[in-house]
Amino acid sequence: MSLSPLTAVSPIDGRYHNATQELSDYFSEYALIKYRVFVEIEYFITLCNKGIPQLRHFDGSLNDKLRDIYKHFSLEDAQWIKGKEKETNHDVKAVEYFLKDRFEALGLVDSLEFIHFGLTSQDINNTAIPYSWKEALTNIYIPQLNSFVTELEQLATEWATVPMLARTHGQPASPTRLGKEIKVFVERIGNQIQGLETIPYAAKFGGATGNFNAHKVAYPDTDWVAFGNMFVNETLGLQRSQTTTQIEHYDHFAAHCDALKRINTILIDLCRDVWTYISMDYFKQKITKGQIGSSAMPHKVNPIDFENAEGNLGMANALFEHLAAKLPISRLQRDLTDSTVLRNIGVPLAHTLIAIKSTIRGLKKLILNESVLKADLEQNWAVVAEAIQTILRREGYPKPYETLKELTRTNEAITQEAIAAFVDTLNVSDAVKAELKAITPWSYTGV
Repeated sequence: MSLSPLTAVSPIDGRYHNATQELSDYFSEYALIKYRVFVEIEYFITLCNKGIPQLRHFDGSLNDKLRDIYKHFSLEDAQWIKGKEKETNHDVKAVEYFLKDRFEALGLVDSLEFIHFGLTSQDINNTAIPYSWKEALTNIYIPQLNSFVTELEQLATEWATVPMLARTHGQPASPTRLGKEIKVFVERIGNQIQGLETIPYAAKFGGATGNFNAHKVAYPDTDWVAFGNMFVNETLGLQRSQTTTQIEHYDHFAAHCDALKRINTILIDLCRDVWTYISMDYFKQKITKGQIGSSAMPHKVNPIDFENAEGNLGMANALFEHLAAKLPISRLQRDLTDSTVLRNIGVPLAHTLIAIKSTIRGLKKLILNESVLKADLEQNWAVVAEAIQTILRREGYPKPYETLKELTRTNEAITQEAIAAFVDTLNVSDAVKAELKAITPWSYTGV
């Protein structure tokens, strides 16, 4: 069978293709090859400008034509490289041969051996991959997450004054406001985004074992460390790791994975909270004509968007956990275990993207059921006990906590009338009694 959304093994490229297809520009095999071509060409141009004296005569007017190779890189170009890879059994070497073919077409026959000059494959992979990772987070992930936060902020504002019974340990607790509870997640995610954006996009660039051996032996008078820093930091906009083996040590990439995992954990927390509020009937969900919630129970409108999100976030976090734990470990100067793992870095990001979009879709379906929130508060007058005993503490009343405990630690319902009758028994002024009787579950919501 040919590959299609119906035949794909992974739901990322199958069932959820519409939600993830934009990541193909960053993490597909085609994208990886294109980013390798990009790095090789920019490296050659930089060599001509700053690195090798005998290349400084290179006609810079050809730079635009060289850059057109990656700017207009096509699927046919990628197929050419994959065909060459079958001959060479080496993916990066196939890119080098592709560029030599294109350079020859531009008449640059004398420059062919300066393509991939002095480099090992990981100088290309460990710059191309963090470059694509940076672009994917910058162009896709962060904007999508910011859209999600904006949706939460709008709901927090809309529900800012809606009183709601809080539940600690699942039990009735001091009332809160719905908007504030949503704002909790706005703050948590915002803090994590700030932390994520401080993590460098690190890259390795230094030859076969990180020492610029080949560069140094060929051109001993060139400051290759300065050249490498300039190329990676300035041209590519990454951060060059200064002391490496053959590969990047991935410590900063692991930090990215950990940060993304923390954000996903916060999103799981949100999804479970909203799911629970729906089960408590605090929220109804918009009904779409023609859609079915259950194959057997026609009345049901299930919170599937939040369930879908939770499942995908769990998948993403399992993979982020493996990436963060595995990639920083490599035997001696290099083993190949990172290579196959790196090809999967787009997978947890795809599951995360599915989840964020699903959660936004779920949030947009919510209909506040204020009558149920109010009824829940009405049925739990016991929660004002904290307020009463705190005011009694202020007044110097003896053992106020114990006094309220006697009233509230019962299986009998505590009503407004029971609270008022209790207040009448207290040895306090009429003004304080009036103050205590004015406290209600929907007014006792703090600041």
